[in-house]
Amino acid sequence: MTETRLIDRTLIRISKLADGEDIRQFLQGLVTQDMRTVQSGEPQWSALLSAQGKRLFDFFLWADGDDILIDCGKDDAEALAKRLKLYRLRRKIGIEPDGNLAVHWCRNESGKPADPRLPELGNRWLSNDLDKPAADQEYRTHRLSLGVTEGEAELGSDKTLWLECNAAELNGVSFTKGCYVGQENTARMNYRQKVNRRMVVVPLDHADEKRQRAAYPELGLSVEHRRIDDLEGLDLPGWLEKVL
Repeated sequence: MTETRLIDRTLIRISKLADGEDIRQFLQGLVTQDMRTVQSGEPQWSALLSAQGKRLFDFFLWADGDDILIDCGKDDAEALAKRLKLYRLRRKIGIEPDGNLAVHWCRNESGKPADPRLPELGNRWLSNDLDKPAADQEYRTHRLSLGVTEGEAELGSDKTLWLECNAAELNGVSFTKGCYVGQENTARMNYRQKVNRRMVVVPLDHADEKRQRAAYPELGLSVEHRRIDDLEGLDLPGWLEKVL
């Protein structure tokens, strides 16, 4: 069997429980991505931030009719759902796990949606095929080889400003959508060009333990949060190097 299923990912379904509710409008004031761009078959990478603009959760948004599906790390799902329910207040909106679908990935799967961050990351899609073998290790290896970081283990929770996660370069934020949680500081950093640190993937033998967020000895890689002036001499991916 072809290995495509990302077992480390899960889905949260956001749905309206009464006429008049608007799921996109609900999420528009919360997440970094413009909900108007989330169309069927066109996932968008996004995040929920702290008021200071730091990453709390990052995820992919998928449209499913009037519903929105959130494709997130399995370890994040419970806390993310709980946070969204706080914002829901008394609105008739369902926020529940969806175990009927799985997240799938392949480096080259014709006809499937491209990863919205970088085309080189491959294709990502949702399916009710729950029997495919796990592709998590291959996905992680390929993702890190392109210098792309994600999830709490690498980005932390309430530790890293969203633009320091390379969100602008990887299409994880809209600067035209209007207000959302953490928008003020995020917009200010962008327009003043004040992104002083970056998440980077470096060889383990060049690791700086003080800046390290995650280590992958089996891959010989270290994920680190470094100042811009501490990136000189590193072999950075082209998509990042051209903006530094």
